[in-house]
Amino acid sequence: MRSILFVPSVSSSLKSKETISKLRAKNMGSKLMEFDVVVVGAGIVGLSIARQFLLGSDLEVALLDAAVPCSSATGAEGVSGQGYIWMGHRTPGTALWDLSMRSKTLWERMADDLQNKGMSPLEVLGWKKTGSLLIGRTSEEFAMLKQKVELLSKAGLRAECLSSSGLNLKEPALEIGKEGGAAFVPDESQLDASRTVNFILKENRNFASKGRYVEFFHDPVVSLIRGSTSGEVKGVRTSKKTLHCRKAVVIAAGSWSGSLMQSLLSELNIGLDVPIVPRKGQLLVLEKFNLLPLNHAVMEIGYVDHQVASLDPDLSTSDVVDSHRALTISMSATTDAMGNLVLGSSHQFAGFNTEAEDSTIHYIWKRAGEFFPTLRQLDLSDLSECKKVRVGLRPYMPDGKPIISLVPGFPNLLLTAGHEGEGLSMEALGTAEMVFDMVLGNKTKVDCTPFSVQGRSSC
Repeated sequence: MRSILFVPSVSSSLKSKETISKLRAKNMGSKLMEFDVVVVGAGIVGLSIARQFLLGSDLEVALLDAAVPCSSATGAEGVSGQGYIWMGHRTPGTALWDLSMRSKTLWERMADDLQNKGMSPLEVLGWKKTGSLLIGRTSEEFAMLKQKVELLSKAGLRAECLSSSGLNLKEPALEIGKEGGAAFVPDESQLDASRTVNFILKENRNFASKGRYVEFFHDPVVSLIRGSTSGEVKGVRTSKKTLHCRKAVVIAAGSWSGSLMQSLLSELNIGLDVPIVPRKGQLLVLEKFNLLPLNHAVMEIGYVDHQVASLDPDLSTSDVVDSHRALTISMSATTDAMGNLVLGSSHQFAGFNTEAEDSTIHYIWKRAGEFFPTLRQLDLSDLSECKKVRVGLRPYMPDGKPIISLVPGFPNLLLTAGHEGEGLSMEALGTAEMVFDMVLGNKTKVDCTPFSVQGRSSC
C-alpha cells in the first residue's frame, strides 16, 4: 500500500518557484517589501482569496505559507482529492446553505467561462456533472430523505426521491435493501483538487510579471506588526523576512489557524478563543479500478452523523465518542477524472498526526462493502498494486460553521478558517468573495454575521 500525505500535484508550483523568485527580484528590486493585502495560508481558501483580489481589483497581493500550497485538507477534501459541489446534504435557509449556494454559483461560472474560452472544464478542473445520490438503508433514513427532497425542491433545486427499486436503475451495483432509498439531485458536480489548485496557482502567477503577486513558501509567519495608535496591523514578520501591508492581513491557515492565532495574539497580550482544531481524514483510492462501475457520486446519509468505529476493541462506543481518539467512518464513493475509484471517508481527532493507518483503511473498505456487494468479493490485500491512501487534516469548528471575520480590536486583520471538508468543494470561492468585499467595504453577497469569530468559543 502506498500511503501519502496528499498535496495536490503542484508540479507547476515547485517547478516554477525559481521563475517566480526571479520575477519577484526583478519587480521589487530594492524597494520596501510592501503589499496591499497579505494572505497567510496557501490552502484552497487562501489561494482563492489571493485570486479574488487579483482578478477583482488592482491591489498587490503577497501569499505566504509555512509549507507548500494545499499541504493539508484541500488535497483530501472530504479527504478525497474530490470536491463535491453538492447541495443535497445541506439544509435550506441556513447560513451555510447561503454561502454554499453562492460558492456553487461561482464554481459553475468558472466552469462555464473555461468552456466559453474553448477550454475543457474536465481537463482543467476535473469538472464532472455526476449528480448526487444521498442514500439510506432503513425506513427511518428513507423518511428523512423524503423530507430532504421536499426541502430541496422548495428551495429551487431539482431533486427526486428514489425508492430502492428506482435507485437500482440508477446504480445497479449499489445494494441498500428494500426499505431504503435515495435523494437524487441530478445537477450536482464534482471537481479534482490537484487540477483545480494548479489552475488557480497559474491564474495567480499570471499577475507576477505585472508586479502584483508574490508568493513565499516554506516561510512561517511568526508575529504581527501593529500600529502604535490605530490598532491596525501594518504587516507580518516571517522566519526570513518582514512584509508590510497597506490594506489588510488575512489569516487563512486551515487547521493551523487556531494555534497560529493564539501564538500571534499572545505576543500582543491579547486573548481570543479560536476553537479550530485539526480533524484527520483518510481515504482509499483504487487506481484505474473498473470492477465497480458508478454512474453518480454516492454518499450515505450518515456522512453528517458519522458511524462510530473504534480502533481499540477494549473501548465501548460511548468511550470512543467521548474521546478525542474517536474515529468515525461514513461511506462515500465516486470515480474521479482519471477513472480512479475514490472511497471514503474517515474523521478522527488525532492532533496533527498525518500517518496512514491500515486499520482505518480496513474500516473504510468494510463500510463500502456493506453498500457494494462487488467489493465484498474482493480482498483488499490483493489490490496493493492499484491501492493508495490519501491523508489530510480538516480544520474543524465545533459548531460546523467556518469563521470569516474581522478579528476584534483589529480593523484590518481578518480570519477565515474552519471549513473542514468543504473548503475546496463548496465554500472557497464564496469565502474569497466575502473577504474581498469586507476588506473593500462593499456589501457582502451573503450575510457575514453568522461567521463572526465573536461568541464562537469551544465551550
